[in-house]
Formats: sequence, C-alpha cells, structure tokens
Amino acid sequence: MYIEIANQEEWQNESERYQQTYLLFKHSTTCPISAGAHHVIESFVKQYPTFPILMVKVIESRPLSLHLADHFAIEHASPQVILVKNGEAVFSTSHNRITGVNIEEAMQQANLSA
Repeated sequence: MYIEIANQEEWQNESERYQQTYLLFKHSTTCPISAGAHHVIESFVKQYPTFPILMVKVIESRPLSLHLADHFAIEHASPQVILVKNGEAVFSTSHNRITGVNIEEAMQQANLSA
C-alpha cells in the first residue's frame, strides 16, 4: 500500500490506521537521487503490496516533513526512509543507502513481515 500524505492530520490518521507500523518515505520531486529511491520504493510495493508505505513530498509538504523529523528525532534528509514500529522509528536511512536489501534487513531486525 502506497499512500501519499500531505499534512499532520493525514499522517495521524494513516499511522493510526496501520497501528503505528509503516514505512515512511520522504521524497523530493526535483531530485534525481530521490527519483532513484522512488523506484526502489515502487519495487518494494510490488514485492510487498500489503505493507503500508506513507510518502511525504518534502517540497510540497514541507511543514509535515519537518514535523516528522522533529517527531522521530531524526535529522531531515531527502530522500529518506524511516521504518516505524509501534509509533517509534526503528530504522532510518537516506540517499543512495535506500535499497530493497537495506529495507528488508531492517524489517527482519524489527521482527516485521511484509
């Protein structure tokens, strides 16, 4: 499941809907590195279609993007992936380190199945 969120209310609603366990993808629509990360996420969705992925476009939804960085106490980056389990960030990576293998390993370490 790939869901774009644009504000704090949407984030709260979707995070509660998925019981505070999801993958958060912070995406820049103007960055070529982020475009590559977007392809990784799209491949992940095809492989694991039921695992929730919440996407924030960092330019278009800057207040939400900055709020999430503060909320999870993780320095803002773009592109960035944050794995959230039970409402807490258990993994974060950015830029060229966003790979299917890294995400799958993080999920295994967090005892999550996609």
